[in-house]
Amino acid sequence: MLAALPSLARQAPLKEKQITESALIDALAPAAPLRTRSIRVMRDDEPAGGSAPAGGSAPAAAAVKPRSAPLLITFETNSAVLTAPARRALDVVGNALASDKLASFRFGIEGHADPRGGAAVNLQLSQARAISVRDYLVNSKHIDAARLDPVGKGDQDLMNKANPIAAENRRVTLVNLSR
Repeated sequence: MLAALPSLARQAPLKEKQITESALIDALAPAAPLRTRSIRVMRDDEPAGGSAPAGGSAPAAAAVKPRSAPLLITFETNSAVLTAPARRALDVVGNALASDKLASFRFGIEGHADPRGGAAVNLQLSQARAISVRDYLVNSKHIDAARLDPVGKGDQDLMNKANPIAAENRRVTLVNLSR
C-alpha cells in the first residue's frame, strides 16, 4: 500500500488496490525548490558585498526530509514471496519509477516486519522482502538494479505502535535517495 507523504506526519499506507502512478510520483518526486526574496539588514560599518560580521555565521540550510512512500505490499506469513495483489501493485510502482519524473532518481526499498519473531529473524525477513520487491521491479518492470537499494529494517520502526501486529507494520517503504 502506498501513501503520498509530503508532510512530516506519518500517514497510513494506501492499500494495494489504491496505489496509482500519479500518487507515487507525487510522493517520491522532489518538490520544486522554494524561491523567496529577502531583505538583509546591514550595519553602517559592514562592507557592502555581504560578508558575515566577525563571530557571526550564515543561517544553516534547513534539513530536507527525503521523499518517501510507504507501501503495504503483502507477503505470505513468515515469507518473502509476493502475493498476486502485491505483484499487481508493484506493476504500478514500476511504471511510476520508469516515468520521466522519477527515472533519474535512486530509491531505497526499506523492508519492515512486525515484532512477532525474534529481532534477528525479523531483520532477515525484512531484508528478504525488500530484495523480493527489488527483484520483481528489476525482472518484471526492467528498472535498473543500480537505482534500487534494498535494506531490511526489521521491527524497529513500527508504523502502528498501538497494535504491533497490525498489517501496516509489515510494509515496504520507497525512499528517494537522490538529493
